[in-house]
Amino acid sequence: MSAKKPAELSPEGVARSDRKRLAAEEGARALADVERQAIEVRKNMARLREVREAKEAADEALRVASPTPALKKRPRKRRT
Repeated sequence: MSAKKPAELSPEGVARSDRKRLAAEEGARALADVERQAIEVRKNMARLREVREAKEAADEALRVASPTPALKKRPRKRRT
């Protein structure tokens, strides 16, 4: 004879299934939060890269546009 499962779960079984369900929901929320933060980080990195590249381009344009200052030769010290 095979034993059939009871139609109603024991209180321990109900508590266990509730804990599993809550853990699965919290895990899904945590993964979604991590993905959202990763997207925000990538957006910020792209923004900072654009700012850096724009600054480098402006610095390069300024360097090319400005004349190079003449270097003065320093007199040599005489040995005594």
